Amino acid sequence: MSDHDDTTHGPVPLRDVDRAPLHAAVDALAAALHEYVDTAVGVRAEFGASEADEDPRILALESRIAGRNADVFDALHTSLGMHPDLNTLTWGDADAHDHDHDGADEPLEAEVFYLGFVVTPPTRASDTTMGGVIGLLDEAGEATVQRLGEAGFEVVEWAASRGEPDLFDDDDDEDDA
Repeated sequence: MSDHDDTTHGPVPLRDVDRAPLHAAVDALAAALHEYVDTAVGVRAEFGASEADEDPRILALESRIAGRNADVFDALHTSLGMHPDLNTLTWGDADAHDHDHDGADEPLEAEVFYLGFVVTPPTRASDTTMGGVIGLLDEAGEATVQRLGEAGFEVVEWAASRGEPDLFDDDDDEDDA
């Protein structure tokens, strides 16, 4: 039986949900973010930007923040049965670009690449939950997009998902039917 077969994942609206654990998870994330800001300001006062990015204190806090973000996901998922997307980053208009696209009028031939993981829960004590795995994969995706961009490629769409893969809308699928 799946962990999605219980009342929280059903079609019936939920009443009398205890908000306290949800707010506690958000408060823990907020506290970690505030600690990050204080530490980042201090580290940046000691080092240049590149060195500060790699400072062990910063890396440890980033890991802890990812874990707290996963805790918020898990709290919402457990209490409400929802699968919130809480770690996607967006800046302003998604269609606005700060650079020109060479050959933008020419149709581009894009290919879809997949990389999948099947992950089991940790067998020893860990600060990261199963919900935190998506954060790790999201970070890896961002780094991959950066590297592909530096190599001259344009990544027009990418996704990290939990559970079923996020299959991109593809008009070609209609032709296959």
